[in-house]
Amino acid sequence: MRTSRKAGLLVSTAVCGALALGAAGPAFAATSDSTVPSDSTSVAAPVPGADALAKQSALLSDAGGVLTPVTDLIDAVLEADDGKLPEADATKHADAVKAALAKVTEAAPATPASGSLNGPVAADPGTELKAKAAAALQAKVDALVKASVAGDVKVTAAAVQATITATVNVLVSIVLGGGLPAADLPGLPTLPTIPGVAEVPTLPTL
Repeated sequence: MRTSRKAGLLVSTAVCGALALGAAGPAFAATSDSTVPSDSTSVAAPVPGADALAKQSALLSDAGGVLTPVTDLIDAVLEADDGKLPEADATKHADAVKAALAKVTEAAPATPASGSLNGPVAADPGTELKAKAAAALQAKVDALVKASVAGDVKVTAAAVQATITATVNVLVSIVLGGGLPAADLPGLPTLPTIPGVAEVPTLPTL
């Protein structure tokens, strides 16, 4: 990801701190060896916990997918004369952010309420938190785009800061919203938990 020196000074500390709150391993897909004779009955075994690891990797991908278009927008604004963007460029960046946020807010599979096969669907606190953070970021991006097109330097500067904060909120909501393991680096604080969010399942150890 290309990040200008100006944008880096603004976002590096906040974003790196947010991303340090969670970590996940990459997902691996095991494939059968094409050189095995056709009459062989051996079947390649999948990596233990592959499905869960794939979901964790997808969450990190969502986080990166949001971060890139937002920082691209901020870079463009900070590098423009007086922070003023052509309307076409501003719209292009805004559309990229909107598309990225749509992936973050994709609804999780509905889960019936406990104890009832046909009862009401239980709300997912993690999904709701991400949706709230994504909506707030979209509003801040819209305000930044409007300010940058108008060329109001003071308003644009404030809008950039608000957009950075809203981006951190989205990243943290992804980390805390369920699905990612807790950070285990010594010295990091213990993360808070969101009531109602399921614990991350323990993966098989090697």
